[in-house]
Amino acid sequence: MIRFIVKRLLGGILLAYVVVTGMFFFLKLTGTDPARGALGLYATAEQVATKRIQLGLDRPILVQYLDWLGHAVTGDFGVSSATNAPVIDLVVQSLPVTVSLAIGAVVVAGVLGTLLGVLAAVNPGPLDKVLQIVMVLGFALPNFWVAIILALKFGVELRWFPATGYTSFLSSPGGWLQTITLPVTALAIGSIAAIAQQLRNSVVTVSGQDFVRTLRSRGLSRTDILLTHVLRNAAPPALTMLSLQFIAALSGAAIVERVFALKGIGSVAIAASGASDIQVIMGVLLFTVLIVVGVNLVVDILYGALNPKVRVR
Repeated sequence: MIRFIVKRLLGGILLAYVVVTGMFFFLKLTGTDPARGALGLYATAEQVATKRIQLGLDRPILVQYLDWLGHAVTGDFGVSSATNAPVIDLVVQSLPVTVSLAIGAVVVAGVLGTLLGVLAAVNPGPLDKVLQIVMVLGFALPNFWVAIILALKFGVELRWFPATGYTSFLSSPGGWLQTITLPVTALAIGSIAAIAQQLRNSVVTVSGQDFVRTLRSRGLSRTDILLTHVLRNAAPPALTMLSLQFIAALSGAAIVERVFALKGIGSVAIAASGASDIQVIMGVLLFTVLIVVGVNLVVDILYGALNPKVRVR
């Protein structure tokens, strides 16, 4: 198992390196100009040229890359070309907001998606069909549209939850829960539908296999077979879907954060893109990739624990 984990960890690090390196050269080759972004459209050519020298943009691209990479591995991600704020401070301040939303959405989706998926699988007939229709509708609803509806109905009209703003967990756990409830709901609805549909199909498939029929013939109860044998074999595809939904929640959080005026990492990335702030974009990208790699590693470990055959691949 340790060899399996080390192999997956090294693969994740390599993937992160390739993605970050590719993004760095992509931003450079597309003509993104942090100097012009920092000074604005009305700056003169001389002012832009001076700023480019200050930012080190007059050096060869390879030298800029090696300089950025050398500092990044030591935890120094530079400063924002637009605000002069340290990139690490911007990321550390905004990361808890986005991680709260993404983890919250995945936890809610995992619990409710599992319940709905199993409920639909073990109740073939009208209830299964109704739940499948609900799943399709939930998957089809855009999360930004759901976010707007939730903010207007439960934030502005009913005032049950704050329509904007974020309270950290450390300052007030109750306030934190209130501020993330609506954004998490907006992010989770599509994920609930996706996980429920995946698990429902997996449970139906596994339930029809020979070893399940053998267990039934031996007199084991339906509940024991479902909880002990069927779910164990049906869980891996659902776990894969859960990791994909976490990635989707991270990307979808950028739009949801804008709707609820939350200063998360998505909002920071959007602002940095508007200002051509490559240092901030690279810092946000690196942390996001590391989070995704970490989540995939955890899922791979769980997958390997549930299905030992995976470890020998």
